[in-house]
Amino acid sequence: MQDIPANIEKAAGTASDRLRTARENIGSVVYGQDKVIELAIAALLSGGHALLVGVPGLAKTLLVETLGTVMGLEDKRVQFTPDLMPGDILGSEVLEETAKGKREFRFIPGPIFTQLLMADEINRASPRTQSALLQAMQERFVTIAGVRHDLPKPFHVLATQNPIEQEGTYPLPEAQLDRFLLRIDVDFPTLATERDILVRTTGADQASAKKAITPKQLIDMQALVRKLPVGENVLEAILTLVRNARPAQSDIESIREQVSWGPGPRAGQALMLATRARALIDGRLSPSIDDVLELAGPVLSHRMALNFAARADGQTVNSVIEILKDRIR
Repeated sequence: MQDIPANIEKAAGTASDRLRTARENIGSVVYGQDKVIELAIAALLSGGHALLVGVPGLAKTLLVETLGTVMGLEDKRVQFTPDLMPGDILGSEVLEETAKGKREFRFIPGPIFTQLLMADEINRASPRTQSALLQAMQERFVTIAGVRHDLPKPFHVLATQNPIEQEGTYPLPEAQLDRFLLRIDVDFPTLATERDILVRTTGADQASAKKAITPKQLIDMQALVRKLPVGENVLEAILTLVRNARPAQSDIESIREQVSWGPGPRAGQALMLATRARALIDGRLSPSIDDVLELAGPVLSHRMALNFAARADGQTVNSVIEILKDRIR
């Protein structure tokens, strides 16, 4: 691996200290979700968006609000419903009459014009509204009446989905799911954590988050992540993992038999960025194979699907990903 310049090493040390403080501040409000917090921060450091999947009541909204406070980001929340229209998110133009009696259009920005947007239950909105949001996520600007409006920097979306209740929902198409850097599964807390939650959140004193990072510092850290070197062994592990997940290219027989479609090149890009981000969070200057193994699920689980025979046989995407991980362990 190439030598790391002194300025990058110094910047990485400063960033790791700030990130450690940020994680502690978030953890003081959102209890028992250390892995979820780490993945959410990794998504932000990578400059991407994340899809939080979990049943109601697991502090997904609290996590986004706390992230906004700790990272110094302006945050907004939109509750997605079947009657939500694209203009309700992006904004619209209204016809107004000036003091001189002249009529002209004025653009009123929607809630998407923020630095951290929580799209709550994104699969409850119509495909048209989903597409409007996801296009903005990809392009980082919106076009209203032929006029381009750039979104703030940094700009991130943390969307949520309920994995149980599917009635009245519009599942995100595969091409739109691919826009999310990571899928983060939010599980129930352990017994000890749930006991802690009951004691700490029902008393008179409530913990509050404190700002630890500024938006400018976050943008600088996003640039730093892209400068961290990636070893040849990590690069090969990412390529092996992603290419073996595609039935047409895989040399694993069970993958060819069970997987309907696999991840595109964006999955490899996501892994390259997210492994660097995880290394920086952990205070390291370059990612390792362990980072690839840890992030394989969040990167691949929403970018591949099993065929009917595999599902009927009781296989899951996560079990298939474990087979893929065995190839690089």
